Amino acid sequence: MSMFDGMNISATGMTAQRLRMDVIAQNIANVNTTRDENGEVYRRKTVVFNEKSTLNFGDTLYNSLNVFRPSGVRVTEVVEDMSDLKMVYDPSHPDADENGYVMYPNVEPVTEMTNLIDASRSYEAGVTAFNAAKAVAVKGLELMQ
Repeated sequence: MSMFDGMNISATGMTAQRLRMDVIAQNIANVNTTRDENGEVYRRKTVVFNEKSTLNFGDTLYNSLNVFRPSGVRVTEVVEDMSDLKMVYDPSHPDADENGYVMYPNVEPVTEMTNLIDASRSYEAGVTAFNAAKAVAVKGLELMQ
C-alpha cells in the first residue's frame, strides 16, 4: 500500500458524495416539475455506489495473498425511483387530467434534505481523512530531513 492510497480513497469518496449532492439538488429543484422536455413527470433520482476496482498486477498479487487492499468508491449509476407519483387534485392546473388531478414527482423534500445532510457529512469525513493522510505524509517527509 503506497502512502498516497489513503488520499486517493478519500478523494474517490468525496467525488462520489459530490455527485450525490448534485443529484439531490436536482431532485429538490424539480419537486414541482409536472412535465419535462419529453412531456413526462420528473422522477426522483438516486446514486448507486460500488467499490472501485483496479486490476493491475500489484492488486492481483495482494488479492492472491488474501490481503485486503481497498481501492475507493465509484458511482455505478444514477437510477430513477419508480415508486408511485403523487396525485394532487387541482383542476385549474394546465397539466390536470380529465378528472382534475395533476401528477407530481415522487420527491419528498424532507427526505431529500436528510439525504443532503448525510452526503454533506460524508464529504466532510472524507476531507478529514484526506487531511489526516496528508499530515502523516508531511510528518514523514519532515523526519527524513
